[in-house]
Amino acid sequence: MTALDLSSPVAVVGTGTMGQGIAQVALVAGHPVHLYDAVPGRAREAADAIAARLARLVEKERLTAADRDAALARLRAASELGELADCALVVEAVVERLDIKQDLFRELEKVVADGCLLATNTSSLSVSAIGGALAHPGRFVGLHFFNPAPLMPLVEVVSGFATDVASATRAYETARAWGKTPVACADTPGFIVNRIARPFYAEAFAAYEYQAADPATIDAILRECGGFRMGAFELTDLIGQDVNEAVTHSVWRSFFQDVRFTPSLAQRRLVEAGRLGRKSGRGWYDYGDGAERPEPHTAEPAEPPAHVVAEGDLGPAAEVLALIREAGIPVREGERDEEDEGTRLVLPGGGHLALADGRTSAELRDTVFFDLALDYRKATRIALSAAQDTSPQTLKEAVGLFQALGKKVSVIGDVPGMIVARTVARIIDLAHDAVARGVATEEDVDTAMRLGVNYPLGPFEWSRRLGRRWAYDLLDGLHLRDPCGRYAPSLALYRHAYATDQGEGTA
Repeated sequence: MTALDLSSPVAVVGTGTMGQGIAQVALVAGHPVHLYDAVPGRAREAADAIAARLARLVEKERLTAADRDAALARLRAASELGELADCALVVEAVVERLDIKQDLFRELEKVVADGCLLATNTSSLSVSAIGGALAHPGRFVGLHFFNPAPLMPLVEVVSGFATDVASATRAYETARAWGKTPVACADTPGFIVNRIARPFYAEAFAAYEYQAADPATIDAILRECGGFRMGAFELTDLIGQDVNEAVTHSVWRSFFQDVRFTPSLAQRRLVEAGRLGRKSGRGWYDYGDGAERPEPHTAEPAEPPAHVVAEGDLGPAAEVLALIREAGIPVREGERDEEDEGTRLVLPGGGHLALADGRTSAELRDTVFFDLALDYRKATRIALSAAQDTSPQTLKEAVGLFQALGKKVSVIGDVPGMIVARTVARIIDLAHDAVARGVATEEDVDTAMRLGVNYPLGPFEWSRRLGRRWAYDLLDGLHLRDPCGRYAPSLALYRHAYATDQGEGTA
């Protein structure tokens, strides 16, 4: 099954921001495009808005004037659904209400030909439920574009329970012909991106609720240590707290209130207070005129230790040892105590420094934990956590050590798994669980998370880099200390952790 022929008209119903974006994508690809909106005059306004955006592309030399003129000649505003009768594809982008979408597609089915592909751009509703209203649901598919549609490369192609393989394939190939990167997905709450991305927000909010650190510090750690483009607090302010919370609630309810997707009480209070982010002038941060962005907590300068003793290779943080040596700090080899789990560095004062592993500093003798980094060489900030009874000397030596490596240091509260480590472990877990349940392939999950939310690595890329048991062991430790079920490793992650290389994949 191939993509739709460029001579085939495409219709977009609903002419808000997403509808206009999708229409522009189809138009620039070469299709005749019909716009329809239930509100009189809206389709014409949308056509004018698209024309203005194409004009700006010409000014920026991203589109020729001739191509712009040809595209506008193919664009038409329809005043009634009957004018969409000749379309080969109709994409719906109306309000996120199941009854409204179902009624729309019932009416469309009376108008279009039997071979017309029907698609919804829903981000939160069940494709199967919308398609269930149709007499012929086999031709119904989800085409979930990301905002802004002309710029974002990802499209989730979602097969509902009754979607024919041929319909899904045609939708997939059409999205690819439009210059997008499609990923195939089964109909599951949140699809790929909004399902697997929940921990990125949830763990940052949980760390805040546990008073581990303030939003500015957590955001800085996620960016400068974890390699994420934005932190969870600044990103949800950009998205809109009400919008982000609504998606979280939708996924949570759709999974029958699964504790892994439990919404944040702190975010609920923010929404109730009307602090919705940039659009309201205040969210986690203040966006009013003259408001200053709070600075992340950064430790004062400290002297580096004269030497360190390495008991083990530090696993995923092995690069730290190379950086220490390059900084001119002697690294001595020591023997790991078999009664103590994990590997660590011993500081001159006798204290210990270890990679976050799901334990707390409070349960260990004079130990400081440091957070997972995407790339310890490129990271500009490292987070440390210590217990109340951790020796001030040990903490000072740990701070001085990472400062000697050229890193800013943020000291946070004694939260197991810290910030980046617990976030990445949970993302890996949900990714393994999704693949095991047939939601998508490993490759499509990685592609979706890189392109849909700009993660520095896909979950399976992270999993391969960190080792087969890393995420499982960390979550198992978190679950032991917080047995609410939120951190219990999935069966899929358990199987992966204990599988042999010959028996299963190595991600």
